[in-house]
Amino acid sequence: MEGLVNAVISSEFWSGKRVFVTGHTGFKGSWLLAWLQKLGAEIQMLALAPDTTPNLYSQLNPADDQGHFIGDIRDAALVRERIQQAKPDIVLHLAAQPLVLRGYEEPLETWQTNVMGTAHVLDALKGVDRKIAVVIVTTDKVYENREWAHAYRESDRLGGHDPYSASKAACELLVKSYQKSFFGNSDIRIGTARAGNVIGGGDWADNRITPDLVRALEKGETLNLRNPNAVRPWQHVLDPLAGYLLMAQALWEGKLQSGEALNFGPEAVDQRSVKELIEEALKSWPGDWADTSNPDAVHEAGRLMLSIDKTRELLNWAPRWDFSQAVAQTIEWYRQVSQGANPKELTLKQITAFEAPVE
Repeated sequence: MEGLVNAVISSEFWSGKRVFVTGHTGFKGSWLLAWLQKLGAEIQMLALAPDTTPNLYSQLNPADDQGHFIGDIRDAALVRERIQQAKPDIVLHLAAQPLVLRGYEEPLETWQTNVMGTAHVLDALKGVDRKIAVVIVTTDKVYENREWAHAYRESDRLGGHDPYSASKAACELLVKSYQKSFFGNSDIRIGTARAGNVIGGGDWADNRITPDLVRALEKGETLNLRNPNAVRPWQHVLDPLAGYLLMAQALWEGKLQSGEALNFGPEAVDQRSVKELIEEALKSWPGDWADTSNPDAVHEAGRLMLSIDKTRELLNWAPRWDFSQAVAQTIEWYRQVSQGANPKELTLKQITAFEAPVE
C-alpha cells in the first residue's frame, strides 16, 4: 500500500465489505460512518444515542442508515447478538467513554465501558471460523506520562493517572491478552490504534477545546482556557480515520501482524500547545481567550506527543493535513454550518478534498 501522502483510501477494497462499527453516533464515529458509506461498505452499527444537541450524527441526516442500532456495549448479550447478525469482515471498535473530565465524574461507567465493553466485542468473536480484521481504537493517553520532551513510542510503558487514561491502558492489556489467549492461530486479526487529539467539524462535546471555542465565538464570549500551555498531538479527524481504514485493510490482507499497536498522530513539528491551537483558529474566526488555569484543578497531562515512526514503516501511513490545514478545515466547517451550510454536504466535501491525490 502506498502512503497517504501520495494515495487515497480506495473503494476497491471497501466496497461491499461487511463492516461492524461501534460508537458510530460519536464525533469520530459519525465521520467514519460518512466515509464508509461513501466507499460503498455494508455497515452494521451499535452505539448509544447521541448525548449532545446538536450532534454530528443527526446533522448528517442518517435516515437511510439501515444498520443503525442503539444499544450499550456494556450489554454482553446484545453485543454478541449484533455481531452474529452482522457477520462482519471488518470490526472497527470506537465506542468508549472518551472524556478525561467525565472519567473523574463517572469512573465506574468509564471503566465498564472502556474495558468491559471492549471485552464484550472480543468475546463475541471467539469461535468465529472466518477471517475478520479488528481495529480497537484506544488513545494517545495510554502511556505512563512522564512529561518528558520526546514523543511516546508503542514500546513505551503503559499507564494512566486519571480513570479515562488508565481504563484505555487496561484496554490495551485486555486486547493483547485476548489476542494471545484466543486468536493466536485464528484468522481473526486484531490491532489497536492509539490516536492523538483530534479536531474537526461537528464535535459538540463538553470540555473539548474546539467545540468550547465555537460555542464562545457564536455567543461573542471570551473562551476560558484551563490549560493553555498543554502540548498535544493535534490532528484533523480524517487523518487517524484514514489510518484505521489502512490498518484494517493491512490486517485483512495479512500485511500487518495481528497484535500490533500503532500510533496515529501529526508530524513532530505539528505537536502544539492549546494556546497555539486557539490562536491559529482565531485567524479564521476572530475572538478572545483568557488563561483561567487553576493549580488546584484535577490532573491533566501537560505534555503529550506521539512518535509515528512505526506506523509510517508498517503501513506507509503519514498525516495528510498539517496543523494549519487541520485547524483551517475545522473552523471552516463550523463557520459554514453556523451560516446555514448543509453539514452532510460539507462533511462529504471535506472527505473528498482529503482523498484527493497530492501532487
